[in-house]
Formats: sequence, C-alpha cells, structure tokens
Amino acid sequence: MTALAPEGRILGIETSCDETSAAVLDGRGALLGHVILSQDVHEVYGGVVPELAARHHLQRIDSVVEATLAQAGIDFADLDAIAATAGPGLVGALLVGFTWARAAAFALDVPLVPVHHMEAHLFGPVLEDPEAEPPFVGLLVSGGHTLLLYCPAWGEYVRLGSTRDDAAGEAFDKVAKMLDLGYPGGPVVSRLAEGGDPAGIRFPRPMLSNRQVEGDADYWDFSFSGLKTAVLNRVRPLQESGEIDTHLGDVAAGFQEAVVDVLVSKTMRAVEHFDCPRVLIGGGVSANTRLRAELEARLPEGGRLFRASPRLSLDNGAMIARAGLFRLGRGEVADADTAVQPNLPFPGMIPLTSHAPNA
Repeated sequence: MTALAPEGRILGIETSCDETSAAVLDGRGALLGHVILSQDVHEVYGGVVPELAARHHLQRIDSVVEATLAQAGIDFADLDAIAATAGPGLVGALLVGFTWARAAAFALDVPLVPVHHMEAHLFGPVLEDPEAEPPFVGLLVSGGHTLLLYCPAWGEYVRLGSTRDDAAGEAFDKVAKMLDLGYPGGPVVSRLAEGGDPAGIRFPRPMLSNRQVEGDADYWDFSFSGLKTAVLNRVRPLQESGEIDTHLGDVAAGFQEAVVDVLVSKTMRAVEHFDCPRVLIGGGVSANTRLRAELEARLPEGGRLFRASPRLSLDNGAMIARAGLFRLGRGEVADADTAVQPNLPFPGMIPLTSHAPNA
C-alpha cells in the first residue's frame, strides 16, 4: 500500500514523553479529530519521571483514542492506517503508544507506520499552512533536542548543527528550577521575561562569535550548559542577599535573549549559506513569542517564517499522523522486527559536506 486515497483515514499516536495524544487525518491531510492529554503529575518532581509517564500513557491511551475517533465521527473500522512515534523519546513511554498501535493495526489489518518524533515536528506547520513546503531552513527546538537543518525536499535533510549538551528547552526548565518557578519552565520564564529588561542582566552567547567561520567545529552547533551555569552564578548571590525577587524579570529576560540570539543567529547563517529565506520552526520552544518575533525581524526581505500554532508546536498526534501520511506514501511501513528506539536516528539525514549550497 502507498498513499491514502483522499477519503482515507489515518490515526496518529504520540507517547514519546508526557503527552498522550491521538489524531485522525484524511488522505488530504485535513485534521478531523485531535486530543492531547498532558500529565501534570511531573510538576511535583520538577521534571518528567519516565516510569510515571509510561504508567499514565497506559492508563489513558484507550480513552484518548476513543475521544479522538468520536471527534472525527468515525469508528475503528473506518481507519485505513495507523502511525505511531517509534523514537526518539523515553523507552517506556514509546513502548506504550507503539505497542498499542501495533496491536490495533494487526486487529484492523491496516498498515502501521513508524514515525520519527522530530521529523514529525517539521510537519506541524504543514497542518495549518499549505505553503509550508521545502525548500526551507529548519530549526527544531524542544526540551530534549536542538537541531538546525536544511530541507531541499521532504525526506532529505542536510544536517547543520545540533546541541552538544543541554537542549534549549532543557535550559529553560533548568533555569526555571533555579528560580523556583516550577515545571515546565519555558512558558513561565517567557512570561516573566516580558516584564524584564534583556539588557539589564546580560548573559554570554555560547558558541556564537563573529570570529567564527564556516568550517569551524562550533560554527553550526549549539551549547546551553555554560549559559545555565552563568545564570546560576548570577542568581546565587542575589538569592543569598534576598534581592532575587527584584531582579527576577531581568534574569529571565537576559537569559531568554541569550538563547534566542544564539538560535536566530545560527539560523540566519543557514539562510545565507543556502540562499534560502524560508525558515520553518518546530518543537515546543518554537511557541516562544520572542523567538518567533526575532526570526521574523531578521529574515531578509521576502522571507517567510513557517510555524505552527502553540497547540501544534507541542508534542501531538496530529504531527505524527501527518508525517505518517508522508512515510506511508513512500511505502514505509513497519514489519515484525520494527521496534522503538529511544535514540532513533533522524531519517534521510545527510552531512553538509555532501550537499552543495543552492543545490
């Protein structure tokens, strides 16, 4: 089986971390039903607890799928394919969703399509904007990943840079924890930054220098661990002196501005390198309003920024179903040996050295 007919139906299942989500699309990619159930139990622990995440997925996946099918106005028998996240992610969480999808696909005698979670984030904007198509420079930023790539065509990705330590979203969460702001930290830090002065407390821009040239080991890559340490070194004396509440907004704004500056500057390097003023962003951090505004401001004249709405920027079943449509169209379906992989390699990735600019 290859591409679905326009009237076909594909179910997408996402359980890579702490969102249990399902969605139904038709063969044209129109969203018919979509449910996202987030797990708030992790707030108590200041981060995702893998065992708890898997347990909650197991408890909720049946009801999430049933509600999604009800929204779409269909029954299980109306499904023509099922797509599920195969990685990367938490192994226990992945196993719940993929095993459920495998059993359902077997029972219904329909194809099971394994989907790469981060590739699926590239398809998030496509669900809302039909012009979000290659070629584009892609920036994927989430709690576990920071990846810069160039996409000349769907399924073909030129790897530029990735994080060497903390991902951008992870850095937001860790800074929020330092400031006792709770979890997840990204939205809280961003809201706090709105009332602060980004120039009030300036933090370093890790692995970003105007002395860097193409070919340098750090020209494309990211690193946010040192930035986190810089924030800690600035915050600790303020906490000890009891002045932290006065400076919270400035700390949040200064930190956010440093992260955004690094992400946007390296993205603009890719825009120039490939002479491609089309940028697509995905992942939870792509919902950050400051990041979106700075990307739009620094794009060259005639450029376009493609981004999903906040709901479709976070982990969700709709992006899994849409990526599944693409992979199904290429005849890529699971077999008996297909298994989840917590560190699943990004499909279709090629090194920069093998792809000429503007090719």
